[in-house]
Amino acid sequence: MKRFGTDITFILPAFAVFTLFLVVPVLSGFYYSLTDWNGLNPETRFIGLDNYIRLFNDSDVGNAIRNTLLIAVCLTIVKNALGLTLALGMQGTGKIQRIMRVWYLVPVMLSALAIGYIWAYVYSPSDGVLNTLLEAFGLDGLARDWLGDSRLSIYSVIFVSVWHFVGFTMIIYVAGLQSVPSDVYEAAYLDGAGKWSMFKNVTFPLIAPSFTVNIVVNMIVGIKVFDTIFVMTNGGPGTSTENLSILLYRQAFAFDRMGYASSIAVIMFMIILVFSMIQIFALRKREVEH
Repeated sequence: MKRFGTDITFILPAFAVFTLFLVVPVLSGFYYSLTDWNGLNPETRFIGLDNYIRLFNDSDVGNAIRNTLLIAVCLTIVKNALGLTLALGMQGTGKIQRIMRVWYLVPVMLSALAIGYIWAYVYSPSDGVLNTLLEAFGLDGLARDWLGDSRLSIYSVIFVSVWHFVGFTMIIYVAGLQSVPSDVYEAAYLDGAGKWSMFKNVTFPLIAPSFTVNIVVNMIVGIKVFDTIFVMTNGGPGTSTENLSILLYRQAFAFDRMGYASSIAVIMFMIILVFSMIQIFALRKREVEH
């Protein structure tokens, strides 16, 4: 009984915070998605599934879902490929490797808003650093309006997000690589395994937990990304970079449709839940097999 009382003492504060700041808002969001609440009026009218019916017939939502999935998939693939490549070069314990690991982590420690403003200036078509450098090297033909061209803007934003967070992905892979026992490599080397064979059959299977974490986390971050897009393009030009987060914000605070915005939030939640469960199931199964 005494042990039970001690456990409750430690569990209750965390449980109370979790309930107050996560469970209650999530349940409130589900409730408000069934109303026509405008976010200001304390009175709400229950309208059932009307918001969801409207949502599935809204072309802006379809466009936002396509952009959301494009951003999430591109971020997940590129950050994992680049992060793993960097980790393979940074897994040593020498001074240079330690310095470079910190160097690649510097962008992660910066505010996403600051990153967005900096790169918006870099991409500026008139006096931006990128176009200025291209012109200085005689590559004027490659200069573009990187954020004003609807065909390029979303990829420009994706590049910034990769640059911002690839260091975090790299560090997780570095931790996984350093946990692989050295005698496994020695045994593979004595068996005549080459570098590619060693990576494919030894390294990659043994860093499966790191791979799982990075895939799931990067997919969730890619689906939820907001601040970088908001600062750099605000969803434009037109709706070419408008994802679900930007659409949700606009519906809630520009058009005072908090109930409709809540239904978009529920759809985001369901997308994240489904993708996360599929990835965790598939990748955990791979870990067990290896």
